[in-house]
Amino acid sequence: MELGPSSITALADLIAPNEDSESDDDTPSNYYAKLTPANIGVSKSNSVPDKESTTNLAAKEANSNDIWGTEEVLDGAQYDDVYDTRLAPDYDIVYKQAVTSEDIFLGMGNKTPATASCEDMVITVKLPGSNFKDVNVDLTDKHLSVRSPKYKLGLHLPHPCDSKNGKAQWLSDKELLKITVQMKREYDMLNF
Repeated sequence: MELGPSSITALADLIAPNEDSESDDDTPSNYYAKLTPANIGVSKSNSVPDKESTTNLAAKEANSNDIWGTEEVLDGAQYDDVYDTRLAPDYDIVYKQAVTSEDIFLGMGNKTPATASCEDMVITVKLPGSNFKDVNVDLTDKHLSVRSPKYKLGLHLPHPCDSKNGKAQWLSDKELLKITVQMKREYDMLNF
């Protein structure tokens, strides 16, 4: 194989293309060379504050002593007490669903063993050495608080529930509190 001057220039054109090439792939990218820590985030020169953000900022400045806004505080945070030395009791959360013979034997319903098909949440709290009269239960849509002289439980519930129609049962022989609440989730109308 013979390499002449024309083959060498053709090979050079393949390796380093001409500057007048129209392909974007041939041009080297200097984008990463221009990045600095100042490029991270929203550019302050291009951002224009809208009316809503300025009103929120003005409201926060008016209450300058507030550390958090009401939307930032979790439901049930008023029950958290780090200086309370009472023990946290053992508890268990079990999901319950109403099934019929069609669901079990024929498989005709749309029920599945998943928690998405469950209607109720049963929370059992073990309170050994406690009496029924000493137990205080407070239930909101997203938080359960159980207090006794020996125990304190502040439990954020995994699903929102109907706190107005809950049922609590004290099993004195087992010293166990059983709370049954109906869950109310956003897409329950699709599951039932």
